[in-house]
Amino acid sequence: MTITLVPKPLTSERFAPFGDVIESIVDRTAAMNAERFERFDDLCRLDMSDDGRIAVSIARCRVSTALPYRLDMVERHPLGSQAFVPLGPSRMIVVVAPPEESVEASDLRAFVTNGRQGINYHRGTWHMPLIAFESGQEFLIIDRAADQPNCDMHSLDEPVMLVES
Repeated sequence: MTITLVPKPLTSERFAPFGDVIESIVDRTAAMNAERFERFDDLCRLDMSDDGRIAVSIARCRVSTALPYRLDMVERHPLGSQAFVPLGPSRMIVVVAPPEESVEASDLRAFVTNGRQGINYHRGTWHMPLIAFESGQEFLIIDRAADQPNCDMHSLDEPVMLVES
């Protein structure tokens, strides 16, 4: 049997068990550079284990994805949080499950961004690998860098079909 997931609009409240929504929130602004800019501070909680350091990277999509999309595996990063912020207007779909020791297909939840939001997965949150809907889309990635591996992969007990909302 295949489970079907329909993404819900991403909100901070819905996503809170899995991570942070990264977006410019009007009530959290501060002026900077002689008030020529509005600055939106402290938008997510970066969480790295003691032996890691924060790495800032950019990923560019080489192969686009279309929906429906069959999802057979998820991954998690037990040693640090992981953030993805689109570098241009681009809708993202994220699929997540709580940061437990194991995960089942029925634990998964799907969210769709408004095209301007990024996300930060809490340490250990199970999630679908990054997908993009257009080749060339770029994402800023903020995650943990260190000598030891920080990615656990898990094959799902049953396939999940991600469909349009």
